[in-house]
Amino acid sequence: MSDLPNLSRTASGGVVEEHRFPCPVCGSDMHFAPGTTELACTHCGHREAIASLRDPDATREIDFESARRGDVPVSEIEETRTASCPNCGAQVEFAPGTHATRCPYCDTAVVADTGTHRHIKPRALLPFEIDEARAHEALTVWLGSLWFAPNGLKAYARKGRRMNGIYVPFWTFDAQTRSEYRGQRGDTYYVTRTVMRDGKPTQVSEPRIRWRRVRGRVARFFDDILVLGSKSLPKVHTDALGPWDLPALTPYRPEYVAGFMAEGYQVELDAAYEEARRIMDEVIRSDVRRDIGGDQQRIEALETRVSDVTFKHVLLPVWTAAYRYRGQSYAFVVNARSGKVQGARPYSKWKIALAVLAALVLAAILAALGYLNQ
Repeated sequence: MSDLPNLSRTASGGVVEEHRFPCPVCGSDMHFAPGTTELACTHCGHREAIASLRDPDATREIDFESARRGDVPVSEIEETRTASCPNCGAQVEFAPGTHATRCPYCDTAVVADTGTHRHIKPRALLPFEIDEARAHEALTVWLGSLWFAPNGLKAYARKGRRMNGIYVPFWTFDAQTRSEYRGQRGDTYYVTRTVMRDGKPTQVSEPRIRWRRVRGRVARFFDDILVLGSKSLPKVHTDALGPWDLPALTPYRPEYVAGFMAEGYQVELDAAYEEARRIMDEVIRSDVRRDIGGDQQRIEALETRVSDVTFKHVLLPVWTAAYRYRGQSYAFVVNARSGKVQGARPYSKWKIALAVLAALVLAAILAALGYLNQ
């Protein structure tokens, strides 16, 4: 079996390469089978192994300063058919022959147009490890643990509604940092004082802080600082899906995306780097406090030099489900490597009211029993 790319010309004159993997037995499309290194035909069950990519440079980093100047090799750029979700703004990529779908994040109908997304190619990805059945099981357990969730939400889990498998865009950054700081170190000591307690003099020890000025240097190499490239889900949910097993990143191959959706990144490279710097700065401040030592630290000045910055565009796998409750859409996401679940949760006002009423009744009963026992 071979990968058959479909080439189509865009309005801008670029070429969009779309990959299909027809089954050599029945001709149906083959999809990547989670947890394996194989493509599987959903029609006849035929399977074929995905050839390993033996290119040592397949996952190499790209120089950030060169990319910032716009000096990115043409080989690192691609165009894909995309359309923006009218509800959440997700950049939904369309497979060959597909003209309409539903947004994997909010379940809104999305129709393909003639637009394309020109972007930096993904360098690597983490393939799907758990299949839809295991993801649905994890979601069902998680939803079942929500005490105040509406009954309709629990029913949604029991019905086994279909989930969407999607590769979410991320950036990773590497950087060498060297920082100089100036501050103060606080060491605790104790003094003994005599105070009156119950009319009697009593000796007590009281803590004091002795401060002394310090200065120094710290250095750290950051490897694979991860920054979300999507704006379609609340960042608090995607951040909580981690940690990701980034050492297992695999060189990008279209076979791993076969049968799944992929979102184009919405967070551009410069904005992603600013987020990475905020993450690095927080770690550096922790390094400085550790270097200062003592019981308390004050950082008065901190200057960091950043060098050798490189980056990758990577794709990480999630299963998504969207639930509509009283006109609002609630999205749930499952880490397709670990099975960890996150999402927004609607609350049933009736369940909360009943819980409050039950608490009040219980308090009244306990108060009555206490009164009778007096």
